[in-house]
Amino acid sequence: MSGPATDAAAQAIEAVFRIERARLVGGLARLLRDVDLAEELAQDALVAALADWPRTGVPANPGAWLAATAKRRAIDGFRHRRMRERKHAEIARDLEDGDRDPGAEIEAAIESGDLGDELLGLIFAACHPVLSTEARAALTLRLVGGLTTAEIARAFLASEATIAQRIVRAKRTIAAAGVGFAVPRGRERALRLASVLEVVYLVFNEGYAATVGDDLTRPALCAEARRLGRILASRMPAEPEVLGLLALMELQSSRLAARVAPDGSAIPLPEQNRARWDHLLIRRGLAALARAEALGGADGPYALQAALAACHARARRFEETDWVRIAGLYDRLERVMPSPVVGLNRAIAHGMAFGPAAGLALLDALDATAGPALGAYAPLPAARGDLLRRAGRPAEAEAQFRRAAALSGNARERDYLLRQAAACRETVPGRD
Repeated sequence: MSGPATDAAAQAIEAVFRIERARLVGGLARLLRDVDLAEELAQDALVAALADWPRTGVPANPGAWLAATAKRRAIDGFRHRRMRERKHAEIARDLEDGDRDPGAEIEAAIESGDLGDELLGLIFAACHPVLSTEARAALTLRLVGGLTTAEIARAFLASEATIAQRIVRAKRTIAAAGVGFAVPRGRERALRLASVLEVVYLVFNEGYAATVGDDLTRPALCAEARRLGRILASRMPAEPEVLGLLALMELQSSRLAARVAPDGSAIPLPEQNRARWDHLLIRRGLAALARAEALGGADGPYALQAALAACHARARRFEETDWVRIAGLYDRLERVMPSPVVGLNRAIAHGMAFGPAAGLALLDALDATAGPALGAYAPLPAARGDLLRRAGRPAEAEAQFRRAAALSGNARERDYLLRQAAACRETVPGRD
């Protein structure tokens, strides 16, 4: 039979599965040392739930039910299949070992709610530095986020075949490198955490300012990155940079609804309706930043960027923005995280705080030292164009805006830059 009630039950079951999936896969992968098999068993458990729960009702502890079902499927499979690989044979012996019941361990962990290590272990494995950044992002969204290959492909505007190959290769690389699904300890944990945070921020940034395509933002990616950040913060509450990254993402996300006009065009910061900013996200971001700073992490790269975002969040109007403080924060950020992009944003901040001439001087110095690193980076000529316009040099500003538009890979951003160029042209005497 089928009908509205059946459909509603299936939707409820799938919602429960999405909540439990990452923890289930993490626990299975840690015990079985095979992420493909862990995913397959988790999916089998979902199929069983779709068959049983509409008749019997959702169990009191759905996570434990799914874990027990996945364990039984694993044991049955190992009993009835002839193992061709030594690895599978070892796993089968472990599962049959009467002194150690991995399935029971998973069930007990889920029932007690003590699944931090399993979930964290899955995140650390998916973000292992043995993988490329792009592979880490795709694998994390697949294993931890539960996104389908098609959803990940749409998020990054890539073909499904490309993403599928990337994920398959990533899993093979992890297996070949012998990467475990346990949370690293000591110095290795600190080194690996940087890789995890890099991936989460990459996912967020691609959602906040899409590098290619027709849409200026992709809020679903930002939401997924925030979810990952909240998982990390709940499991690692004493890590200042985890809290710093979470604060940064919450604060930046608060402006998403105000950044895009109904027609999809960009709304620059000075023109945004701050009543449309999400004040719940602002409060969450400020609270996470306060915790990071209380833990002694005020000078961490993510915490400093969050402090910059907080300056904008606290200003009720654009004119009230504390640009002198922002310029000082960028001075500190450049010391701890020197890069051409940080240098560019520092020049913009100094231009706002101390006048366009100060910003242009820093951009000239950046041009001289950055070499080709910023040559094809659209925000550089865009920033120069804005500073030149404010300095009363519209013809030069127009040329810079047009150059930025030619370099941009995002259609909405390109349209915005061309409008800025046209506005500059209208202010040049003797120009049509």
